[in-house]
Amino acid sequence: MTEHPAAVTVNDRTYAWPDRPLVVVCIDGSQPEYIEQAVAGGHMPYTAAMLARGADLRADCVVPSFTNPNNLSIVTGRPPAVHGISGNFFLDPDTGQEVMMNDPRFLRAGTIFKAFQDAGAAIAIVTAKDKLRRLLGHGLDMAKGTAVCFSSEKADETTLAEHGIDNAQAMVGRPIPDVYSAELSEFIFDAGVKLMESRRPDIMYLSTTDYIQHKHAPGTPVANAFYAMMDGYWAKLDALGATVALTADHGMNAKFNADGQPDVIYLQDVLDDMLGVGATRVILPITDPYVVHHGALGSFATAYLPAGTDPAQVCGRLATLDGIEAALTNAEGCARFELPTDRLGDIIVVSARNKVIGTSPARHDLSQLKEPLRSHGGAADQRVPLIVNRPVSGVAPDRALRNFDIFDIALNHTAQD
Repeated sequence: MTEHPAAVTVNDRTYAWPDRPLVVVCIDGSQPEYIEQAVAGGHMPYTAAMLARGADLRADCVVPSFTNPNNLSIVTGRPPAVHGISGNFFLDPDTGQEVMMNDPRFLRAGTIFKAFQDAGAAIAIVTAKDKLRRLLGHGLDMAKGTAVCFSSEKADETTLAEHGIDNAQAMVGRPIPDVYSAELSEFIFDAGVKLMESRRPDIMYLSTTDYIQHKHAPGTPVANAFYAMMDGYWAKLDALGATVALTADHGMNAKFNADGQPDVIYLQDVLDDMLGVGATRVILPITDPYVVHHGALGSFATAYLPAGTDPAQVCGRLATLDGIEAALTNAEGCARFELPTDRLGDIIVVSARNKVIGTSPARHDLSQLKEPLRSHGGAADQRVPLIVNRPVSGVAPDRALRNFDIFDIALNHTAQD
């Protein structure tokens, strides 16, 4: 048996070595009601049994409640103020260009995966979209032969040198799914089971896409079918002897009005009227290459103001608008939401539960939205599940759990064999 340390410390947090394989699942866009209603309807028999014998907790994700900052919080165990990933998209202060935050050069903290691999652990990471894969796998040494990291989206392009596996699609034995499909997530779970059977990694991370949650509310037939699919794969991972721990990167809420149209605050237009056309620059951190299901409309925005403008005064005026839950200066917003001050604008604006923030109508293509808009990004979209298939102990009843506590809960607070 290979010797390993009793615990690993990374980003000022210490994690016990897993006594059996640990599978952490990030269910993209899943507030607790999805699981609660699917279980109540009898669609998730394994999960129902897991909740009875394990731990059924709740946690808050980080704000902005988007994919990249939350996945990186989960896998570093720390908020964006530490790891640096403040959104899916931001204005790079070094270049003045608006860019995706999927380049590892933006990451300011090491991952739990790298720390455990350095200590001798085998790691497996499967995510839906390739935009996230490089961030999750940053720092892993593929030459060691103890790490695998790939996406469903490009599983047919994997190489041993870059991903730790040649042609992952051949291992899974499924066609590459459409990026806008439930099958993109099912590919992940099928791959996870096959990797557990063939490689039995010490730590596995499976991160899905929220395509279904953007289109279907909790308890609806399509949502229930999607959760039933996941339930079957979780049962297989459990049967293979794994600790299975589930959380989400963010929740999801309806963001439309009585007519079924997106309920949007066009912040660029508001600031143009307030401070002059083109004087400000609004950035929407939800933006990514996959905007068909949300039209780049989320409940969080940041804006850069012209020199000499008082941010507090602008925030005071914005706070009076219907649908604005919070308008904060950079210092206020970054302190409240634990964000890196140099990667947000002069002001931070968060909309209410059922509203979203845009720039100007002409800059959003909503033609491909086939259902009333469901989206995320704000504080109202923070509540997520935190579930483990084994009993948990030693967690203070008043502890305010975060989704990025999941490795701590699964490794430090489950009974060890």
